[in-house]
Amino acid sequence: MMRIGRAATPSGGGQALVEMGARFTPALRAFFSRRASINDVEDLVQEVLLRIQKRQPEAVVNNVEGYLFEVAANVLIDRGRADRTRCRSAHCEFQEIHHPVDEMSPERVLQAREQMARALAALNELPERTRRVFVLVRFEEMSYKLVAQRLGVSVSAVEKHVMKALRHLNARLRDQNDADHAGQQDTRRPG
Repeated sequence: MMRIGRAATPSGGGQALVEMGARFTPALRAFFSRRASINDVEDLVQEVLLRIQKRQPEAVVNNVEGYLFEVAANVLIDRGRADRTRCRSAHCEFQEIHHPVDEMSPERVLQAREQMARALAALNELPERTRRVFVLVRFEEMSYKLVAQRLGVSVSAVEKHVMKALRHLNARLRDQNDADHAGQQDTRRPG
């Protein structure tokens, strides 16, 4: 139990507590190693010392060791509350196997450029009004209502143009992907 007297400290109040905390660091490490994950011990010790530094009590602390371990117990309680709130036990360590790096290889860049060129070519095959509606809705992120007002058509007409464009783009890109896939299989077959 913590006992704090009313007399002023001769050795500088909170600074004396920090110095005492540093002296008790091995004991704090042992205290936390029995009650928390070994990975958290140093952080918990630092939290105790930080709290003591922030508080810097003006009164004499007659039982410094008791005070330190009272603060340590409170740090554990607070950490437990935070862990439950943040569901810390459900977190997993970041490992590259779970989060592979998306490499931008020259081959992948070339494929992306080819796909973009195909999409633009398919978009240019659309009638002018359908293309314009699609660009305003999908690329300019305008609402159907706003596009209808701008072009002087109904919202229903905008919906029809967007659907027409999506069907055309989907069909053209699917056809191209099928042709690419067939071409890849032909190159694998022995001649």
